[in-house]
This record gives sequence, structure tokens and C-alpha cells, in this order.
Amino acid sequence: MITNILKDKSTRLFIILSGFFVANALIAEIIGVKLFSLEATFGLTPINLKIMGEVYNFNMTAGVLLWPVVFIMTDIINEYYGSKGVRFLSFMTAGLILFAFIIFFLAIRLTPTEFFVTSKVNSGVPDMDKAYNQILGQSSLIIVASLIAFLIGQLVDVFTFHKIKKVTGEQKIWLRATGSTLVSQLVDSFVVLFVAFNLGPRIYNPDGNPIWPMNLVLSVCIVNYIYKFIVAILLTPVIYWIHGIIERYLGHETAAEMKRVAMNR
Repeated sequence: MITNILKDKSTRLFIILSGFFVANALIAEIIGVKLFSLEATFGLTPINLKIMGEVYNFNMTAGVLLWPVVFIMTDIINEYYGSKGVRFLSFMTAGLILFAFIIFFLAIRLTPTEFFVTSKVNSGVPDMDKAYNQILGQSSLIIVASLIAFLIGQLVDVFTFHKIKKVTGEQKIWLRATGSTLVSQLVDSFVVLFVAFNLGPRIYNPDGNPIWPMNLVLSVCIVNYIYKFIVAILLTPVIYWIHGIIERYLGHETAAEMKRVAMNR
């Protein structure tokens, strides 16, 4: 029975796309705790971008490296499996991310061996257990904000994608894929940081103070989105390349039928 299911090309393709989607989303969540300087990474001087009187540099969360890929995968799945396929995969991914952080939470509370605590002293890490806890123990606000942003971004992506496709038909793949990604990334970029570092702390902290001031939140949001905008545009040829591979794999007739059915899902 399982062998027969896996012989079906459309089912096998969905499994492959889903696996890549989930893996990228989960990795992006884990590495997203780190803030990095894009300019310094490439040995460049800060760009000092002036927006509305404020000076911004490309200081971003490491998760932005993968989120554009996640949203492109969303559009590919949307193209062939429809909005129901994307919604199912999005909620499943959110559940798996939550499960992963529950496991992290439990692992952090395991009592470390003395050897583990001092194992990286010579590498400049005096307490490996504390380092482990800081990396994997992201605050609950960050996790909640990230999941909210992810689900909202996915739903916005699906809605925008289908609206554009209804107007343009099968033509202009770049417009519906890139356009829906740009809209959803805008939502994702601002929601996650605003909830995690400004709105959330105001609600839950006794003194009502945010973790980050609003100008810092806006700074990271803006440069994150500018980066995602540029990457989404640059990845447009990749979308056509992936479409070409899928069309050849499925066969043009099967692919056309799947896309027709997907539009009604």
C-alpha cells in the first residue's frame, strides 16, 4: 500500500516539498535568535541608510536567511496543491515548531554533567550549559510572536497569490509568486518583532517596559524587509527553474490538471 502511494508522482512531490518547507521553517526559527550585521559579514562599512530621518544599517535576525525560501516554497505548493494544501502544511509546521521548542524546554532543564559545563572553556565558553540554554531557550514571547507571524504571513501569502492568479491566469508566474511573497514578508517582518520585543513586554512586564524601544524595533523590521524584498526579486528566476523541473517531472498534462484543481481548493 505504501509503495503504491509513493509511486504516485504528485504525492511524492508533495512529500518532498513539505519536507523541505518544514526543515527550512524549523531551522529559521532556531537560528533566528541571533542578530547579525550584513555589512560586517561581508567586510563592508555600515550603509547608514536614512529613512524618515532615522539612520539604519543592515542589522538583521539570522532567520531572514531562510524565510524567503520558505515563502517561495509556499507559492510552489500553492500553485500545485491549492490553498488547502498550504494551510494544512502551515498549521502542521507551526505545531512541529511548537513541539520542537517544548523539547528544547525539557532538554534545558536536564542536569548537565560537570564535564559538559567546562568542555569548551579552552574555546572561550566558560559554561556550556548556560550557552546551550541561551541559544535554545528563546523566550516564550519570541516563540509566540514568531508562530503568530508565520501563520498570518502564510495566510496572507495564500490569499494574495490566488487573487493575483485569478486576474492574470496561468501567465506571469513571477507576479503572483514574487508579489504574494513581498506582501506576506511585509506582514511577517513587522508582526514577529513588534509582538516579541515591544507589544508583548508591555502587556506581560509589571513595569510595562518593552525589551526593545520602538525605534529599534522599526529599524530591524525595515532592514529585514528590505533584505527580504531584494532576495525575493533575486530569487524570481529560481521560481521558474523549480516550475520547469516540476513540469518535466509530473508531465505537462498532469501538472496542468493539478494547477486547475488547485485554483478551486
